[in-house]
Amino acid sequence: MRYLDYREHREQGTFNFPIAFYHQVPHSPRYYMPYHWHHHYEIIHILRGTFHLTLDGDSFECREGDVIFITDGTLHGGTPKDHTCIYDCIVFDLQILMKDNHACTKTIQEIMNHKIVINSLISESSPSVLPIIVSLSDALSCKRTGYEFITQGLLYQLLGVILSEHLYQKNHADTEMDRRLSPIKNVLSHISENYTDTISLNELAKIAGMNPKYFCRYFRSMTGRTPIDYLNYYRIECACEMLSTKDISIKETTISCGFNDESYFIKTFQKYKGITPKQFVKAEF
Repeated sequence: MRYLDYREHREQGTFNFPIAFYHQVPHSPRYYMPYHWHHHYEIIHILRGTFHLTLDGDSFECREGDVIFITDGTLHGGTPKDHTCIYDCIVFDLQILMKDNHACTKTIQEIMNHKIVINSLISESSPSVLPIIVSLSDALSCKRTGYEFITQGLLYQLLGVILSEHLYQKNHADTEMDRRLSPIKNVLSHISENYTDTISLNELAKIAGMNPKYFCRYFRSMTGRTPIDYLNYYRIECACEMLSTKDISIKETTISCGFNDESYFIKTFQKYKGITPKQFVKAEF
């Protein structure tokens, strides 16, 4: 899962069924979720343990049973508190629920236009939410014949519960927050598209329209990391995905992830993952 594409460019699901499911356990390549954003909607369900989540700069802890609804365009990222945490992610394009001459089309359009903003922690106020999410995860993970119908039906049911139990806000537009987040979205998009190349602090600060010193403070306040620390972390997470999904050598991974020196890559990998790339590959297979 390309969680690390700050503005994610990866297709979720398929063209005809843009819904993807990810079961995240400690050895998953994308177990740690760096700050990113995308045009899809996302549901996170904490199955076990505690997950520290940040949404548009606001941080809170999610615990077992929590269901978090993330609206498109929201900057988000998170870290499992320890290796007992297990969680599911459902990422989808709401457009799939738009049908011609459909009674729900107008309301779905209002959600997509942010006239209706769904609450983040939707499980907190409704016991009806969790069974729907469990059924969604089951349908998407097992993919039994007809699961596409079941999945879309459950998404309609979820939106129905959200609307009937008023788990949303109307006309909640924070233009000041949008302006505050705009520079970092530009920076994160640049990193995701150019992480294989040399990227300097001055380059990122220029994209944000700030001087380097102020940019460092701003970036750290939003992500909890310095820009260069975050860039290296991003590259290592991309390396994990490559090593776990492709037949690729450590040397090739070094170059593909923007590192010029293999020994420095190994050292950096160990810093963030606690093991060497070779140990990571052995653990995967």
